[in-house]
Amino acid sequence: MATWDRFLTETDKAVLARSGHGINLEMGTRPALLVIDVSYAFTGHVDEPITESVKTWYNSCGSYGWAAIPYIQQLLTAARSRNLPIFYSTGFEPRPDGFGEGLWRTARQGEPPRVPGYGPQEIVREIAPQERDIVLYKRSPSVLFDTPLKTYLRDADADTLIVCGTTTCGCVRATVVDAFSHGINTVVAEEACFDRFEASHAMALFDMNAKYADVLSTQTIVDHIATLPADQFAGMIAPASAKEGDR
Repeated sequence: MATWDRFLTETDKAVLARSGHGINLEMGTRPALLVIDVSYAFTGHVDEPITESVKTWYNSCGSYGWAAIPYIQQLLTAARSRNLPIFYSTGFEPRPDGFGEGLWRTARQGEPPRVPGYGPQEIVREIAPQERDIVLYKRSPSVLFDTPLKTYLRDADADTLIVCGTTTCGCVRATVVDAFSHGINTVVAEEACFDRFEASHAMALFDMNAKYADVLSTQTIVDHIATLPADQFAGMIAPASAKEGDR
């Protein structure tokens, strides 16, 4: 059962069955993986219920985020086993005066949390980028807006973008819609995405699957990656096993 099924009415289901929405495409043979904004600002520094986590980290998704971490780890392990390009995104550390934040200045709900040893924009250590991975810093919801991601995908000749991370209804969806607009085939890992609101998480997945991407189980994506050769990005992305002197 898909995450969104319990939110659909009988009329919704009837329309879905007749309209042709949500028909899956084939995954490509040269995918890249994108992990969106899985930083402590969105998970909190410990796994605890969201109602507790937001007391310290006002943007946190709490345990919803931590529940997705093992699935993200599965995707990363699979991608690294085939030396696929791996991208992460996170935000810039804001200036004290807020300059450069654009409309985020009015959208923010509080002061940036300060927990010793944990930066709000620091990617969660359990899925930390490795040396070969590329971290993209963004100021807008979409990772494709005003970053070099599209250029990197073109240079790697990637034919599919596998997406996971947070928030499902925000930066994940914005990135997926932009990818669709740029003609980039996109796959979303269902269990590896998370949000702070259950309903918006479920319906964002539904909308993306119906219109802009294929929302597939993490296991389905991992199984597909396992069928791919490990050397097709040779000369473009340094193998995960490469030593510093080999690069």
